[in-house]
Amino acid sequence: MARLCCEFFIGDTVKIARDLLGCYLVRILDGEMLVCRITETEAYVGSIDKACHAYNYHKTARNAVMFGPPGHAYVYLIYGMYHCLNFTTNVEGEPEAVLLRGMKPIYGTEKMSQLRYGKPLSALNSYQKKNFANGPGKCCKVLAIDRTFNGEDLSGEKLFICNSLSDLGLPEENLHLTIHSGKRIGIDYAEEAVDFPWRFWTEE
Repeated sequence: MARLCCEFFIGDTVKIARDLLGCYLVRILDGEMLVCRITETEAYVGSIDKACHAYNYHKTARNAVMFGPPGHAYVYLIYGMYHCLNFTTNVEGEPEAVLLRGMKPIYGTEKMSQLRYGKPLSALNSYQKKNFANGPGKCCKVLAIDRTFNGEDLSGEKLFICNSLSDLGLPEENLHLTIHSGKRIGIDYAEEAVDFPWRFWTEE
């Protein structure tokens, strides 16, 4: 199956965050393929960004993956219970990443529904369907991603990104996406970085 290679993640992290919108995140779980379209992202740039875990090149055991090569998963835990998935970007030594904030389930939705809510898709109410994967912790729960994925190569066999559904042998969507940008969420402590318009999301 075709997938985005390391070169896609090299360069301007803010641009990469935007370019990831409309791409498909694929998780292979127990031999089953789960596919979601990426609908919301945020960029983090350690050299200048006070909202970034690695601001001013501050390296810890937690954020060490950000200093490694691009195209790898950076997974961390928030509030002691929610995992967040990021994609490392730019070049090795520059701690930058894109946070996955939202997705739309495309294929394997029954499995994802069990992972997210513990019940079949047909049993979900409208609120549950609307809030299926519209947050970083929800995205990880839907795809059963935890800290064991920290450092995972995104061109590997368990977790990867494709440009199109046809790369996966699935019919393409007929999409007309409008892309929006704005301030990132939950970073009120980050002084001037609060106003960086580095969150991107799509509207169909």
